[in-house]
Amino acid sequence: MEIIGYIASLFIGISLGLIGGGGSILTVPVLVYLLGVDPVQATAYSLFIVGLTSLVGAWPKYRQGLVDTKTAIIFGIPAIAAVYATRKYLVPAIPDALFSVGQFEVSKSIFIMVLFAILMLAASVSMIREKKEECVDCEENLQYNYPIILLEGILVGTLTGLVGAGGGFLIIPALVLLSKLPMKKAVGTSLLIIGAKSLIGFTGDLSNSQMNWMLLGSITFLAIIGFFAGNALSKKVSAQKLKGGFGWFVLAMGLYIIVKELFLH
Repeated sequence: MEIIGYIASLFIGISLGLIGGGGSILTVPVLVYLLGVDPVQATAYSLFIVGLTSLVGAWPKYRQGLVDTKTAIIFGIPAIAAVYATRKYLVPAIPDALFSVGQFEVSKSIFIMVLFAILMLAASVSMIREKKEECVDCEENLQYNYPIILLEGILVGTLTGLVGAGGGFLIIPALVLLSKLPMKKAVGTSLLIIGAKSLIGFTGDLSNSQMNWMLLGSITFLAIIGFFAGNALSKKVSAQKLKGGFGWFVLAMGLYIIVKELFLH
């Protein structure tokens, strides 16, 4: 299972490089089910893996002029503040045993995994749904709906902190709709936002002495290699078709986690 886990780590990066998002949705299941990491610890590891991979991936996009730094700052600041506060204060405050339904006890780990699965289902729907062809290269006058962007940033940051997913499937539509960014720029800008907020959110867990840095470094290295492989492949294959197929895979994974945590635990 450990070998499969390391192979799957490559696919975290490949999916991120191929379709510009969604890779982080694989990280927690890989860590928990293939590498035997505790779910709460896995959400912290995921922030580091996704954060560093996204930040490395944002650099070539920046050089191509596909990162809007002003938008990244406006959206990123509330998201960064929310993810850090969630990791530092909210996650440790959640009790290990939340409530019981008959003989079934809902623990902190089960709550996080089910919440993560619900997020996977939401992500899969946004990937599967057919989108109209968008003007990916056109430049509009950027507009900023500050109150909505602030709320969206806080929401994405809190969810990121709770489940360890980068939230690209939430950020990219928000940047297109709320900031009027072209799709290609939205993808590049989202990588910078995901990288910054995930890594800063991870610092909220640095006091944890149980970090397995060898495991963390190995998976991150493989994910980064996967990202560049996926980025190269993205120039040769249809990202939209890949996104749909990946969406069905994420849907199946989300349903599997819900069944496993609630009925087979």
